[in-house]
Amino acid sequence: MKKFFGILASAALGGMIALSVHYYIFTPVQGVKPGLPQTQVKYVNMPGGSAPVDFVSAAENTVHAVVHVKTTYKSEPMSSNGYDPFRDFFWGFPQHQGPQVSSGSGVIISADGYIVTNNHVVEKGDQIEVTLNDKRTFTAEVVGTDPSTDLALLKIKENNLPYLVYGNSDDVKIGEWVLAVGNPFNLTSTVTAGIVSAKGRNINILGASTGGPSPIESFIQTDAAVNPGNSGGALVSSSGQLIGINTAIASNTGSYSGYSFAVPVNIVKKVVNDLLEFGTVQRAFLGVSISDIDSKLAKEKEFSDLKGVYVGGVTEGGSAEEAGIKPGDVITKVGSIEVNNTSSLLEQIGKFRPNDKVVITVKRGSKEMNIPVVLKNKNGENKLVSKDSEDTIQLLGGLFEPVSKEEMNKLGLTNGLKVTSLDAGKLRSAGIKEGFIITSIDKKKISTKEDLKSALENKKGGVLIEGVYPNGMKAYYAFGI
Repeated sequence: MKKFFGILASAALGGMIALSVHYYIFTPVQGVKPGLPQTQVKYVNMPGGSAPVDFVSAAENTVHAVVHVKTTYKSEPMSSNGYDPFRDFFWGFPQHQGPQVSSGSGVIISADGYIVTNNHVVEKGDQIEVTLNDKRTFTAEVVGTDPSTDLALLKIKENNLPYLVYGNSDDVKIGEWVLAVGNPFNLTSTVTAGIVSAKGRNINILGASTGGPSPIESFIQTDAAVNPGNSGGALVSSSGQLIGINTAIASNTGSYSGYSFAVPVNIVKKVVNDLLEFGTVQRAFLGVSISDIDSKLAKEKEFSDLKGVYVGGVTEGGSAEEAGIKPGDVITKVGSIEVNNTSSLLEQIGKFRPNDKVVITVKRGSKEMNIPVVLKNKNGENKLVSKDSEDTIQLLGGLFEPVSKEEMNKLGLTNGLKVTSLDAGKLRSAGIKEGFIITSIDKKKISTKEDLKSALENKKGGVLIEGVYPNGMKAYYAFGI
């Protein structure tokens, strides 16, 4: 009998040991205390249905529509200040003598050879060479450029090319999976994957590089690895649709360190269509000074939330003023699209042309209202801008705006056009400074940009400009065309 109970005790002890071993070795750790019911483990798939996202099809379609862009340009000494925000992202091969060669990427958007890339990839190019994924090489011509969005449109003479279909960047969601396709470090057809980290990002890179008017920075931010040479390449959805043009990286070293930025495809479509139809980009302006709403501003203005974009002022005679938008209003929507920062507002307005009508939703105190607005061009007019007139303005290298009534009264003027910004061009070379008010050109009175263009139209030889500075000092300048 004692032997029997000994065997029974040994068996019980062995069973307990076996159960304990099984529990500690084979039971997954789920943070559940022993004795409490355990919840069922649920595995979360990536977007795309019951199975994880398959990028194979999207990658196969995209790599054939992404090209290598090689630009040859004359060697130029670096300026004394020397900083180019795109220098490290635009893969270059500097040479001490002779031409320099740099390269980037581009995206075929039509079967007959139209290619989108970044303006900074081709802006200094004397010769542009495009290499397809099948290794065929073509000389490309520049159809047009838009420094304010850092986009350029190229054309090669070839048909039946693979191309990417436009997606809708307004529908892109944070957390969505994307592919970046390009030619980093001259490695052709490189594909990386990541997610959309943010939308409407402004990283203050275009204003620093273009010196031009009102850059539109509302980038799609991703963590897909992008490096020098990816510039101008494709950002595509998991279904293979083009949703952006890769443009810049956030980096202290010049190489990828976590974030990259792409121009939204809806802006790309607008720029491409304008360049094809008009030869120049038709920018529409709302005519407001705006700022993001933070907690400090919300407290100061007694706003109930931080949504929308604050209108600090309106341009005299501009679209917003004429429509009835007032300083102190908060813009919450452009059409049906919500806007919660200045970048997204500029992006939405940037999709329209002068004379387009759009409904702007604003909050004025506790009241919300929908205000129809007819947009104007940068000259304050409800009409499209011709390429020839834009070429004249680019030759001068300046930005202009009408002189306010207060300033004209102060200076005793009856007419004038103010130089608000200067880039490389005839005006700067002649010695004109920002703030100068042009009153006449060759004795013709100047009040608008149209007057300016008319005075210089078909002009050959010397030009005499008369005007005055805001401090009352009169000045005269001459230059040749």
